[in-house]
Amino acid sequence: MHLELQGVTRKVGAETHLYATSVDLAPGEINVLLGPTLSGKTTLMRLIAGLDKPSEGRVIADGVDVTGIPVRERHLAMVYQQFINYPSMSVFENIASPLRIAGKLNEQQIRERVHSMAERLHISAYLERSPAALSGGQQQRCALARALIKEAGLLLLDEPLVNLDYKLREELRRELSDLFSTGSTTVVYATTEPLEALQLGGQTLLMHEGQVLQHGPTLSVFSQPCSVTAARTFSDPPINLFEARIVDGVAHLFDDIHIPLVAQQQSRLGGQSRVQLGLRAHSLHASSRAGDFALTCSVDLAEISGSETFIHLTRGPLSMVAQLPGVHDLALGSASTMHFQPADLFIFSADGALLYAPEV
Repeated sequence: MHLELQGVTRKVGAETHLYATSVDLAPGEINVLLGPTLSGKTTLMRLIAGLDKPSEGRVIADGVDVTGIPVRERHLAMVYQQFINYPSMSVFENIASPLRIAGKLNEQQIRERVHSMAERLHISAYLERSPAALSGGQQQRCALARALIKEAGLLLLDEPLVNLDYKLREELRRELSDLFSTGSTTVVYATTEPLEALQLGGQTLLMHEGQVLQHGPTLSVFSQPCSVTAARTFSDPPINLFEARIVDGVAHLFDDIHIPLVAQQQSRLGGQSRVQLGLRAHSLHASSRAGDFALTCSVDLAEISGSETFIHLTRGPLSMVAQLPGVHDLALGSASTMHFQPADLFIFSADGALLYAPEV
């Protein structure tokens, strides 16, 4: 399905939940709505679905104006973060229910379709059970199977994995990418997690406070955020930001930190002397490489998370987070020297617009 939003807004009383939004969603691809809570993701999704009517603007599906047409009359399926299954039906009947309602297939065809879908989502062994007898991940697979079996032109997923534990989220995320790789369904997937957006790929709409900040291929949006706000939204942990003064191609953070910029960075400054520098946490490393800039800081906190360590550091008024592979046992208050390539610094103007992004 080709879905286009033309100047769509949503107001509730005096509050604006979504400012004028015009986007063309990529047909047959995953379109990720990425942003923090209350950024407008669910509002936008409800307008796309027809659960709410826009205050202004139009929703166009395959060239037809569907603004105001209720959700039951649209060719779409939805899955929410809650496990919404029919408790009185078996898993088989839950999955089969859209096909029975459509009334276009005989019993044998329904059974074949249900068993095929259950096999794809690894729940074939549970078809005769009730949803209450399943684990959380199996219940969500059941809800996904019921949505996918409709073969709708549009599938809306509103943070469908948020209530699952880490291992299940990783497993289902990989499976979803495979399920949607056929290009037969346009998928809109809302999430608050930058890593989830990167793993899903496709296109990303970066949202903040009811506005779409940026829209494009996911890797492009991640590697070239259009503003400081976009960089913050698409970074986890948050991007490290420092105010700097530029003098003769050198960025002065404060009295004793002077970072020489590379030629390409200097060429993008446009004569600006006050900028903001951005450095993603994974660009910092403990060992030195040729051309590195070294920065010695005090360790405020070291968080070990699986196979990574997040180190919170300070030096005078400067604070930052380093994301290091492996386990690093650092004493609080100890000195730690971090290294990075000056070319890995993002440069934003004083008002937050992107001037330079590192090459990927």
